[in-house]
Amino acid sequence: MTRDVDRQESVAPVLAVRNLDKAFGGVRAISDVSFEVTDSQVTALIGPNGAGKTTVFNLITNIFPCDAGKINFLGQNLTRLSAVRIAELGLIRTFQSARVFPGMTVLENVLVGRHRLMKNHGLTQMLWLPASGVEEHRLRARAEEALDLVGLSRFRNAHATDLPMGAQKLLEVVRALMAGPRLLCLDEPAAGLNDAETQELAALLRAIRALGIPLLVVEHNMSLVMNVADRIVVLDAGAVIASGSPKEIQDNDRVIEAYLGQDADAVA
Repeated sequence: MTRDVDRQESVAPVLAVRNLDKAFGGVRAISDVSFEVTDSQVTALIGPNGAGKTTVFNLITNIFPCDAGKINFLGQNLTRLSAVRIAELGLIRTFQSARVFPGMTVLENVLVGRHRLMKNHGLTQMLWLPASGVEEHRLRARAEEALDLVGLSRFRNAHATDLPMGAQKLLEVVRALMAGPRLLCLDEPAAGLNDAETQELAALLRAIRALGIPLLVVEHNMSLVMNVADRIVVLDAGAVIASGSPKEIQDNDRVIEAYLGQDADAVA
């Protein structure tokens, strides 16, 4: 009996979305959406433009309140929590457009991501006490490693806003990773990336998964999705039309008709 209980607990979802509904001005944008994100896996949320993918992200992080449904993150109901509180719980997200901090270098942008987890604040930092110095040194080393992972180390001292858009997107993912997410939600991380940058992103996503951090990714790049995702959820007109492994999604006639179309062979 104990083994059965342990097995059930081990597969409990990190994020469980149940019967989510949302309407704007009488137009239903999300209709009865349900899916799960499992620990140490990459779950991709795909669908044609206007399918409701980013809206689902906004509902999960309570940027928009849902009209109905329930969102559980590590067993806690998120529907009445603020976006700030949700982030404090470890559900960290990025946005479609890269959002770097102007007036800061690339390295400083990465360090900002760790701010919520720093142990030494205020007077300790102002007086540069030993504990503060040790923590600062450790964080800088970690930030340097993260930048090196995505090939941005040579830009560490450049202004973040001077980076090409694709590099800014990679920087945003690295900054989010520095926040110590228990679930990392990425909204179209490959948008604006060239082929080489997309390969670097794929390597980063695999590395994050190898660290045991689950990911929920909205993405249009089907080659990236099919090569990185463990599970795919497909939205069309605000509703889930399919979910399964990449192979199952590629072979799903309804998905091919609604979204993949002639691109299905290209990502096989």
